[in-house]
Amino acid sequence: MKKFKFAVIGTGFWANYQIPAWLELDNVELVAVYNRTQAKAEALAQKYGIPSVYDSVEQLLEQEELDFVDIITDVDTHAIFTTLAASKGVAVICQKPMAPALDTAGKMVKVCEAAGVPLFIHENWRWQTPLRKLKSLLNEGIIGKVFKARVTFCSAFPVFDNQPFLADLEQFILTDIGSHILDTCRFLFGEVSTLYCQTASINPLIKGEDVANVMMSMQNGITCYAEMSYASVLEHESFPQTYVLVEGAAGSIQLTSNYEIRITTRNGTSSITADPPVYSWADPDYLLIHSSIVDCNREILASLTDGTVSENAGASNFETVKLVHASYASAKENKLIDMPSFYAG
Repeated sequence: MKKFKFAVIGTGFWANYQIPAWLELDNVELVAVYNRTQAKAEALAQKYGIPSVYDSVEQLLEQEELDFVDIITDVDTHAIFTTLAASKGVAVICQKPMAPALDTAGKMVKVCEAAGVPLFIHENWRWQTPLRKLKSLLNEGIIGKVFKARVTFCSAFPVFDNQPFLADLEQFILTDIGSHILDTCRFLFGEVSTLYCQTASINPLIKGEDVANVMMSMQNGITCYAEMSYASVLEHESFPQTYVLVEGAAGSIQLTSNYEIRITTRNGTSSITADPPVYSWADPDYLLIHSSIVDCNREILASLTDGTVSENAGASNFETVKLVHASYASAKENKLIDMPSFYAG
């Protein structure tokens, strides 16, 4: 089996989980790491036994023979590093959100297409164990034709403690968690026809919005409501779980706390649990998220191996990016957005 050689660009919070998730897979070899502050790169290299350290991405790409890079840096640098890697014929894996501007994200897709290199956006949320199980149950058709769904991520978890830069974002929850939740809606229920969004800013200590509610009409006729909040002080703190309620002609499926999935038909209710795998390196507060990184990485690696189209392909994730920006446009202008005509490119 071929060993894929790769480099990690960026040594921030998520690199400490992205790297051990890669190391769970047999056919990868992490050969280099970059950070603009070399001491930080050296610290991470020592921790994970990475042989080469760089404070220049250009130098890294010149000197290393790579199959792919994993870009785990600030969103403003994603397009720069993607373009550099693509120019060297190196496949790109980039953390979400793809780019701060819609045009920039579109250009990233086109740059990689022109260079003939794969672009993957590391959208791991849809790879969470309970969401994958929920999708498989929907595919079985046990609740009949789906007509309505609600996807909920409402929490008061102090996410700013681990990632303080989030408090300074002019656009916060739709860019951050919205990228995940709207992609989850696409994963579960297909593409969007129209959407309407309202936002609110509750926490006075942050710059951006921390509440967003998005109503979507899907192309297959399903009505999907996505609600997101980091200002919800509830009886039971649910972070980082996503709750889902799906209604069909023959019943309903509910993904609720502790990874429980409840299936109700006219014959009654049954339940199963879909616990995520446990890894020693995962933060218990983020276990559900961290474990999904491994499955996301595995699927991307399979695409690199056999050339199959990945769920995490950049062109697919660009549809999620459009939903994020369409939601901001809807909230700003207080109007319904028609997605097929929202962005021509």
